[in-house]
Amino acid sequence: MQINGKKKTVNAPQKKVYDFLSDFNNFEHLMPEEIINWKSDKEHCSFTIKGMADLSLKFSKKEPHTLLELVPDGKSPVNFTLLVRMEPDDLNEQKCIARVDVDADLNPMMAMIAKRPLENLANSMTDHLNKYFEKQHK
Repeated sequence: MQINGKKKTVNAPQKKVYDFLSDFNNFEHLMPEEIINWKSDKEHCSFTIKGMADLSLKFSKKEPHTLLELVPDGKSPVNFTLLVRMEPDDLNEQKCIARVDVDADLNPMMAMIAKRPLENLANSMTDHLNKYFEKQHK
């Protein structure tokens, strides 16, 4: 199941956003309220989705300034990949465009159950990313 998150303009240059997102310690600022028990270091994180599952993530690919690929680290109830994409804002080099996509290997029944929470995760991450950098500029 492919979920393409909404593109969001972020009030920071692409390199700054990439550098921020390259450290899992910063991801806690981006998580929806359903995420609890957050633990992280630079390369890994673990958390609980309220009422659902415990997950651990790691970076599987880092393409400077354009892409971060996050995958489960260890046992996971679902096989999935989070792709954090960044591209320049052609109108303003002090901003960039970010999007989170989800690629999950789910059977049709699980896809129906998981689609909305995964869309929420993808879109709330970019919303929170934008809000975080807006606060930094005030």
